Amino acid sequence: MIKVIQAEGAPLARGPYSHAIEAGGFLYTAGQIPIDPATGKLVGPDIHDQVRQVMTNLKGVLASAGANFNQVVKATVYLGDMGDFAAMNTIYAEFMGEHKPARACVEVHRLPLDCLVEIDLVAYLGA
Repeated sequence: MIKVIQAEGAPLARGPYSHAIEAGGFLYTAGQIPIDPATGKLVGPDIHDQVRQVMTNLKGVLASAGANFNQVVKATVYLGDMGDFAAMNTIYAEFMGEHKPARACVEVHRLPLDCLVEIDLVAYLGA
């Protein structure tokens, strides 16, 4: 069974996608960019502020499915500039705490709204 998750704690989806899909005991989130759900505007331009907003948005998506960061098994980070890796990693670690899911991080040519970072997650919800 597949369940669509539309999170109240995340910005409105700006296209034909859902915040997350629950399937087979896993939650697959859409990539989140640093949009403040209250204003609908991009935060920034600082990488720290942008990563913090992305992780806050993801926290809201996870919560809407009854999950949290401790259940994340995989993260994919997309950076507009790999030079922002250390700053991203600092904020990411604040949210993940001691939990260390598998992760990939890639530099991409361009992200939506010319933001600096996008992150998506896979969380295990149990069978």
